[in-house]
Amino acid sequence: MNLNSQSLAGLGWSADFLRQLDADELDRLKPARVTGVHRDRLTSLSEAGPHFLTLPPDLSAGDVAVGDWVLADPETGRAIRLLDRKTRIFRRAAGDVSREQLIVANVDTVFLTTSCTEEFNEARLERYLALAHAGGIPPVFVLTKADRTDDPEAYLDRLRAIAPSVPAVLLNAKSPGAVEALRDWCGPGRTVAFLGMSGVGKSTLASALTGIDLDTGEVREDDMKGRHTTTAREMHAIPGGGWLIDTPGMRELRLSDMADGIDEAFAEITDLATECRFRDCTHGPEPGCAVQAAIGAGTIDAARLDRWKKLRAEDAAHAASAAEKRRRGRAFSKIVKQAKKVKRPD
Repeated sequence: MNLNSQSLAGLGWSADFLRQLDADELDRLKPARVTGVHRDRLTSLSEAGPHFLTLPPDLSAGDVAVGDWVLADPETGRAIRLLDRKTRIFRRAAGDVSREQLIVANVDTVFLTTSCTEEFNEARLERYLALAHAGGIPPVFVLTKADRTDDPEAYLDRLRAIAPSVPAVLLNAKSPGAVEALRDWCGPGRTVAFLGMSGVGKSTLASALTGIDLDTGEVREDDMKGRHTTTAREMHAIPGGGWLIDTPGMRELRLSDMADGIDEAFAEITDLATECRFRDCTHGPEPGCAVQAAIGAGTIDAARLDRWKKLRAEDAAHAASAAEKRRRGRAFSKIVKQAKKVKRPD
């Protein structure tokens, strides 16, 4: 793909972004899509091709994600304004419950990648689902290493048990047909991303999709885990049209402010919860609990309920901690402002 002759539509531009521009911005500034985020600058693509952009004083690198759209001043080479995102994937930043850590932005499909090995873990996949749903991105399960098991269908059954409406693709990442299995979600102007643990085949699939060697690592035979390969988020062109955002493997998914995403990942439970006798039902010993009745009937897995409660409790605790930190910050700022108003003695 020739990166020097890309149309805005081919880069993923749509009416959702165009509506955010006023007449003056349309005349002076040029849209550019972020392909890489660095400490003090961005790499980007526009109709004019690839270029570097400096960050404005009021925007830090942590405020921008690969896949974002910015308005750039072609004369100064500066990003002037960040446009609102259609979708995003984020998590709570390590060590700071009040800060959101962006992962990717403006993605059309996220491939939640796991494998037919001991790495497969329902609780972890439910976290990935919550991330995808919270960010408004349709998920697709990609189940790799089909050649490592005698019963790959059993892994597909486990995926259907936690998300029956989410498409699932079974493949061997190193097989010639792997790319074709994902082709339905790719295409001109569309952006996809992989999320999953290191070593499940994300970099192998990303390399196959893009035709670029993205530094894959071999699997350790003792624990069936791969070495961490991708270390930074980058956007790459897919031959034939479309874009891939390659992301590092994430061992820890810290959820915060994702109640809606969590509930969507456990839709069969949250839908039934509306039928409970009491509005504040904890889905425990209360009489008239529709969820417990479904568990007794065998239509809902009790382990799913436990995992839903755990995620909701974790999310609520982190959200409360973040709110308290913001409250203390506002109170401290108020004290500082009041102190500045007090005149110092001559």
